[in-house]
Amino acid sequence: MTPEALAALHTRCFKTPPPWSAQDFAAFKADPLAFLLVEGDAGFLLGRTVAGEAELLTLAVAPEARRLGLGRKLLARFQYQARLRGAEWAFLEVSAENAPAIALYESAGFARVGQRRGYYQTPEGQRIDAFVLARDLAGRAFAA
Repeated sequence: MTPEALAALHTRCFKTPPPWSAQDFAAFKADPLAFLLVEGDAGFLLGRTVAGEAELLTLAVAPEARRLGLGRKLLARFQYQARLRGAEWAFLEVSAENAPAIALYESAGFARVGQRRGYYQTPEGQRIDAFVLARDLAGRAFAA
């Protein structure tokens, strides 16, 4: 997917956190530590690995393609690719109000390890908390 196509899909999927621009995606695609996983034109996941840790930067699935397993597939591929790149832990931030995403991540073994109060801002100016989730990619139980 081109940076423009990524930005267009991201805009369809997110209001909060704010969608990223084509320039944002172009910068990530140029980053040798970042990796992009794509499911046709219906979904993508952008991740990054550094120093034994992986960060899930964003995951987007087109509204009409949700509940078909694409998010779960992308998440499994993320974990596999992160391990291939030497990551032992994976982290992500998710809006505290995004119950479907939280359920997806928790079903994949992620656990809440923190909270960032007022981390996201809606277009109307409201502040929303983010949960920080983590997963041990080696399969060990996470001790919070």
